Amino acid sequence: MSEHDDLRWLRESIELSRSCPVSATAFSVGAVILGADGQVLSTGYSREGDPHVHAEEAALSKLPVDDRRLHEATIYSSLEPCSKRASRPRTCSELIIDAGIPRVVYAWREPVLFVDGEGDEKLREAEVTVVHLPQLADLVIEINAHLMGSGSK
Repeated sequence: MSEHDDLRWLRESIELSRSCPVSATAFSVGAVILGADGQVLSTGYSREGDPHVHAEEAALSKLPVDDRRLHEATIYSSLEPCSKRASRPRTCSELIIDAGIPRVVYAWREPVLFVDGEGDEKLREAEVTVVHLPQLADLVIEINAHLMGSGSK
């Protein structure tokens, strides 16, 4: 994938995050899983159908656990996939690794607000290719401004 393609799909994930019910205790995040052939395999957003579901978790839950297409897919997430959770036994980083997704692209590194996240590091340790494109982070921050207070980045 070119950076131009990555930015396009990352923008799609950011747009999905606008569908999230607003929460005072969780980020609004969108995720797109793209197959190797350029086709969207699944999408999801935080709190989609469940007040505790994360975007990556929602997108993965719509696919069979043994879907071989995931082994060549890319997941685009507006926020760095989580590495710590209070509401579920498994983190999004773990779910991505276990699904066999080899590539993750995200816009905004999770700020230390709810947890001190290490999703980027956990994914890299598992030999997942991680692409951080911070040039779109301001869009994600804007969507989550209700959590950040004025002027926070």
